[in-house]
Amino acid sequence: MTTQRIAFIGLGNMGGPMAANLVKAGHAVRGFDLSGAARERLAAQGGQAASSIADAVRDADVVITMLPAGEHVLAAYGGPDGILAHAAPHAVLLDSSTVPPDVPRQIAAQARPGTALLDAPVSGGTAGAAAGTLTFMVGGDAALVERMRPLLASMGRAIHHGGPLGAGQTLKLCNNMLLGILMAGTSEALRLGIANGLDPKVVSAVMQQSSGRNWTLEVYNPCPGVMESAPASRGYTGGFATDLMAKDLRLAHAAAAASGVAAPLGDLARRIFEVHRANGHGPLDFSSVFADPVMLEQALAVR
Repeated sequence: MTTQRIAFIGLGNMGGPMAANLVKAGHAVRGFDLSGAARERLAAQGGQAASSIADAVRDADVVITMLPAGEHVLAAYGGPDGILAHAAPHAVLLDSSTVPPDVPRQIAAQARPGTALLDAPVSGGTAGAAAGTLTFMVGGDAALVERMRPLLASMGRAIHHGGPLGAGQTLKLCNNMLLGILMAGTSEALRLGIANGLDPKVVSAVMQQSSGRNWTLEVYNPCPGVMESAPASRGYTGGFATDLMAKDLRLAHAAAAASGVAAPLGDLARRIFEVHRANGHGPLDFSSVFADPVMLEQALAVR
């Protein structure tokens, strides 16, 4: 694979490991984050720390953004100090944040004609980001997706093209809506078993080998002590924050409403995680919902 000059904007729990994997693949990575510690980590891993977005994107062949929400993405791309103002005309702009599907289309409308732009959110969590096993859900021109596939493969093991610009974000919202439902349901099932004197490891093993099998049981068990590698076994630190899950479920709810699609389970999951967040657990991994049993009346009260 040809070595490329890559600007990486957003070096947090997901972006930092992704940028590090690009360095390992032999690319020249210049990264920017508001956190000085994050910039220093990239430099220690063989990348280059940039002093600003403009500094990061100058002469880059590819610009990748991994930011918390749509407003952060629009701010990074727009304005006199943003990506669109300073990226080279030949640069491919690739956003891996999870944002409303309209955000990449807004960026395209602001960009100069002919700008190469993809939305490419990911699934796989911080462990997948570190291991380079993420799943990319990509929206944009099919030929451009194929051109970027080797680069994406440095950070992930599965790359799915969903359709035109914005389709990657829609795919991600569908996935995360189901993930929120699965985590809430798995937590309820485990709590039911524990309340009736069952060992959560046995309950988990049975469900994992039966019709209740799902991703949370396989790699992300929410019950402390069942799975050593899961955030639940380290105080629900790291991983995917409840704040972010609540945000994604709000986006999925909005997309369902705009499409006229009934999604009662997705909406209930949104309410559950909103209550969990309001209970002070926003910074914790979203699997911490297991340790904060939410009364249905509380969740139903959220609008």
